[in-house]
Amino acid sequence: MSRPRLRRRLRFKPKTTYFKPQGIPMRNLEVVELTYEEMEALRLKNKDNLNQNECAEKMDTSQSTFQRILSSAYKKISIALIDGKAISVINE
Repeated sequence: MSRPRLRRRLRFKPKTTYFKPQGIPMRNLEVVELTYEEMEALRLKNKDNLNQNECAEKMDTSQSTFQRILSSAYKKISIALIDGKAISVINE
């Protein structure tokens, strides 16, 4: 049995929860799902320009867990941009 997932501290809720390539109908697109947790990690690291230790503290998690969350977000966004997929932000 796996360990239960801990709740992270999230301090913002995105206003926009869907992004898609221009000029391609939604029915023709695959979707990549980005969690609120991943959005928060991106916001803290890239928008607020905090180092990873500060980000981890703000999210109430360890630095290594923060790094895994951030890496997951970067990978999903890269796939969406390179392969022309839509991005859906979900509350998981």
